[in-house]
Amino acid sequence: MTAPPRNTYIDSMKDHHDHHGAPAHGHRHVHGDRRIGGGRLLPVILLNSAITAAEYVGGTLSGSLALISDAGHNLSDVLSLMLGYAGERVSEARPTARYSFGLKRFEVLIALVNSLSLLAIGIYILYESVMRFLSPRRIDTGVMLAVACIGLAGNLASMALIFRGRDSSLNMKAAFLHLLFDSLSSVGVVAAALLLMLTGQYWIDLAISVAIVVMIVASAADIIRQSLRIFLQGAPPEVDPEEVRRTLLSVRGVESVHGLHIWSISSSEAFLSAHVCLSGGDLRISGDELIRSINAVLLERFGISHTTVQIEETPLCSLSGSDCCR
Repeated sequence: MTAPPRNTYIDSMKDHHDHHGAPAHGHRHVHGDRRIGGGRLLPVILLNSAITAAEYVGGTLSGSLALISDAGHNLSDVLSLMLGYAGERVSEARPTARYSFGLKRFEVLIALVNSLSLLAIGIYILYESVMRFLSPRRIDTGVMLAVACIGLAGNLASMALIFRGRDSSLNMKAAFLHLLFDSLSSVGVVAAALLLMLTGQYWIDLAISVAIVVMIVASAADIIRQSLRIFLQGAPPEVDPEEVRRTLLSVRGVESVHGLHIWSISSSEAFLSAHVCLSGGDLRISGDELIRSINAVLLERFGISHTTVQIEETPLCSLSGSDCCR
């Protein structure tokens, strides 16, 4: 069997499912009929936009900051749903010579802008909470309860729309969870309205507002952290680079691994590049065979299906003094 040529780059951008069957549970790409879920995101976005507007108007008319806060929380869901919808559509765009990765980071850019906007909304609601604590306002609990019930009903209807497709993709899973937590938030506002009717204690409205703001800020902070990691080309949190290195070293025919890079190209895809030295210039294994073995284990163990692997008989970078492997 002929030894692989030196300094040969083999780009494995193919899908390996045909050769290796279904991936293990660690695979981060969730399969299913995307049309069931993605196709229903648009009506859910429109419905939640209407709920957001209704809660904001209802909160303004009734004087309930909890309703306005829930409108802000609903807005975070609308932005997340729009992000998911955009991700489903933009990810279908083919790469070009200039944009060789396609537009996969478009969704991350939107997520970063949206999460910064949510932080601004949270700061505004906290400011209003302080002002209303210093100068309490009378709240129309009838309007507050009616609008809160409408919001809860709308969230439940949205969950029903995408229930069947909730496992079709990571975007759909995230959308369903957002709607679930927003329904819980709406339950809190309904409970606050009932307690206000019974007790007349207006601080309850402020307490619910602050609790909702904490959820908004926590969600926004997590999105910002993930977005910055992707833009800074960090490895996905569920992938340990050292474990990847050890796994590659366990592949038959691999003596050493250097120039290992793992980075996220979007919220759901990771890429890997590495230089792999053959075991003592092992001539029994072809370059193609070694690449197939490496790609199979990377896909099964870590869900990484996009790789570029350079096969070497000797560590070329160290011999040439190049820093291309760092």
